[in-house]
Amino acid sequence: MTEALKDLPMTFIPLFVAMDPIGILPIYMSITIKLPGDEKKKVIRYSVISALVICLVFVAVGEAIFSILGITVDDFKIAGGLMLLVLAVIELTGQKNYREKAHDVGIVPIAVPLLVGPAVLTTLIVLIDHYGIAPTVISLLLNLAVVYIVFSCAAPITRLIGKNGIIAVSKIVALLLAAIAVMMIRIGLQNIV
Repeated sequence: MTEALKDLPMTFIPLFVAMDPIGILPIYMSITIKLPGDEKKKVIRYSVISALVICLVFVAVGEAIFSILGITVDDFKIAGGLMLLVLAVIELTGQKNYREKAHDVGIVPIAVPLLVGPAVLTTLIVLIDHYGIAPTVISLLLNLAVVYIVFSCAAPITRLIGKNGIIAVSKIVALLLAAIAVMMIRIGLQNIV
């Protein structure tokens, strides 16, 4: 357990960057703007619980799927790194296009693909490979707790940071995501060579 806690910062930060709760905040607010307070709380609960279940299922069966398809972790690192790089470029250039869904917005689109998309799934596999399952799952739980808090405090956070502040934080997070993507591609290529 001590080792899991020692590796916590190394697993928490990449997942935080991949989830990007501050960057998703304006999207969450625009999707839930017409909902009453108790419905917003339900959306937050649904999105966090759905994200947790999806991540845990992926952690449980991801390796089995890899072996069936003949994919190595290094292959996934390179492919995932490329996906993260594309997502970071999309974020940095402002080309995002999220469609609002009237039904069950807590699950789609907030939990999937906003909270748990290719970036998070790729990051989970890489972190488990490097640091093990315990620190990775603890970091996942902590990140989902952060998401819950950020979404619950959406209005005050937006007033405090402002829309421009949220955009700035989102761009910084996108740069970090690009750097993590390049690191994943580099490590995957080094391990293959």
